[in-house]
Amino acid sequence: MKQIKTDLCVIGAGSGGLSVAAGAVQMGARVVLIEKGEMGGDCLNYGCVPSKALLHAASKGMSYSDALTHVHKTIDIIAPHDSQERFEGLGCTVIRAHARFTSPDAVEAGEYRIKARRFVIATGSRPMVPPIEGIEDVPYLTNETLWSQTALPEHLVILGGGPIGMEMALAHRRFGAKVTILEAGRVLGRDDPEAVKLVKEALIAEGVKILEHSTVVKVATEPGGVALTLAKGAVCHGSHLLVATGRSANSESLSLEHADVDHNRGGIKVNDQLRTSNRRIYAIGDVVSGTPQFTHVAGYQAGVVIRSLLFGLPAKAATHHIPYVTYTAPELAQIGLTEEAARKAHGKALEVLRADYAGNDRAIASERAGGGFIKLMVVKSRPVGVTIVGPEAGELIALWSLAIATNLKMSKIAGMVAPYPTLAELNKRAASAYFTPRLFDSSKVKTVVKLVQRFLP
Repeated sequence: MKQIKTDLCVIGAGSGGLSVAAGAVQMGARVVLIEKGEMGGDCLNYGCVPSKALLHAASKGMSYSDALTHVHKTIDIIAPHDSQERFEGLGCTVIRAHARFTSPDAVEAGEYRIKARRFVIATGSRPMVPPIEGIEDVPYLTNETLWSQTALPEHLVILGGGPIGMEMALAHRRFGAKVTILEAGRVLGRDDPEAVKLVKEALIAEGVKILEHSTVVKVATEPGGVALTLAKGAVCHGSHLLVATGRSANSESLSLEHADVDHNRGGIKVNDQLRTSNRRIYAIGDVVSGTPQFTHVAGYQAGVVIRSLLFGLPAKAATHHIPYVTYTAPELAQIGLTEEAARKAHGKALEVLRADYAGNDRAIASERAGGGFIKLMVVKSRPVGVTIVGPEAGELIALWSLAIATNLKMSKIAGMVAPYPTLAELNKRAASAYFTPRLFDSSKVKTVVKLVQRFLP
């Protein structure tokens, strides 16, 4: 077995692992990067990139076959940035094999044994398949296998009403498939109910059938498709089944017991510096127990780890400023606390503000006003949460990530000048709503203004 000694060994070449490897090697560290599957990980090959490409194609009226061509072309355009060739060109040693720990400071991968000063585990996650009777005997789809389809499903039944389920429901319905969503609770269950109502109504209006509080207890094949038996006794029939019930961390096959790394069913346990129980080993992204499972979270955590690994600086990861978006139509974006969570956390100190798309000139001019809105949760002049539902909600939420990350007061945001007419004015309008009662409904302000006007020359 060939021996390699290095400063840093990164396991997993998805978003987080690639960010760590690229940053570390370009700043002078010796880096070994190990990946057993596709370079670019889930996001490039099965997740964010193909799903958003499919949604775009659906909104443009492409045929399903043309849409799949667009999906694969999109992946091909981005792939060189994440490729083995690029990272070897940067100076990384790239090993395409499965990695497993053999000791607290060494891993084996293929024909290599790598001993490193530090390790970063960034192995991501995979689709979680629930333990439903008969499901292993049914040819179900996941986000990993969906892209190998060559023909549009006649009737796609989606198990799970989270972001993946809702996005794929919209896309396939727009291509002409019948679509049914089965959700054990309520769709988009962690999001603001008022915002979810708009998304749900929009999908139903497009022809998506949504069955909430519908637990599936049995799955079976039948001529031409699948049959799903619900706990209430009803049976749902479809030609194809897409399982979109969440993700499972890819940690079981790493032999973590040899590395003295604590982990559980949810993934690897880390502290706020993203260090595991073995101080040599860090973990980032979906493989971390309890972490939000988003590409941008893995990228952010990579930056935190780099500061600690390369410069020895104290760096801690937080989640309060992490936004996320469901790319339906309308889009739904969230950062920080929802209204319900904010009321529980802050009680009477909370102020809830809003601005409606119907009051935005750009939204009206482009016929995109609908029932969309921005809802701000504010405590002591600072935002603690923001919900946006409407066109380009994912773009509008970025400002609030900056505001919450830097602890900006509402006065700073209200002082922003947005070009006219843009949807960005919604952010300013919502922030300005904080000052409306303080300025226009205040007897003290009116008294001061009258005095000033009396004595002005």
